[in-house]
Amino acid sequence: MAVALRDGRRSVTSWCRRHTIGGDGAVAAVRRGQRSGEAVILSRDQELDLIETIRGCYPDQLGLDDDLWTRQSVAVLAQRRYGMRLEDGDVSAYLRAWGLGPREPTDRACGLCVDAVVDWLERQYPAIVRSAQEHRAELCWIGRTRLHGVVPAADVLSAVSVRGRVRFIVATPNVDPALPRDFLLRLSGPDCRAVQIVVDGSWTRAEWPRKLPPHIVLHPLPSCGR
Repeated sequence: MAVALRDGRRSVTSWCRRHTIGGDGAVAAVRRGQRSGEAVILSRDQELDLIETIRGCYPDQLGLDDDLWTRQSVAVLAQRRYGMRLEDGDVSAYLRAWGLGPREPTDRACGLCVDAVVDWLERQYPAIVRSAQEHRAELCWIGRTRLHGVVPAADVLSAVSVRGRVRFIVATPNVDPALPRDFLLRLSGPDCRAVQIVVDGSWTRAEWPRKLPPHIVLHPLPSCGR
């Protein structure tokens, strides 16, 4: 009986960690489909090619100005590759389809963790907001989602600021599941801006980088994996 209980707890924890990021993304052309008379911005092949170009690559490696992928850098890349100018709303629609964008804190938790997240929002999060304000730090939330509709499937690591700014990378297959140190450093930028980051249950504390500069501060969102 004790073994069964331990196995049950492990399976519940595993299920919880798989669902802490609030849902998976999908290639926009697959998710939306095409209705009669609907304008097509990028073809499915172009969208897949765009994702493959971004996968495992930072914008500055392709001659773009951003340290991480943003709505603006995706639009510039699409114009360079396909000669198509995407409006802000078009790019935002693709990013939402890929699983990126603002989400409610409780959407980042499984059903077993929602109460803990609500309590954390009331008791601890206000102090994090005050600390970010006092240190003039950017405050953002980071997580990982699985992008389907590409072969192989891709993990997308994203950071969403409290002002709604989205920055992300598309990881290469079989990448180390740990939270990448370089991703956090690029959030801070070359001028080492102060940044405070809420980390959802996509990573356990053991998967965080061991040493970070003092201007980068991580805060764990409650989850069953901690």
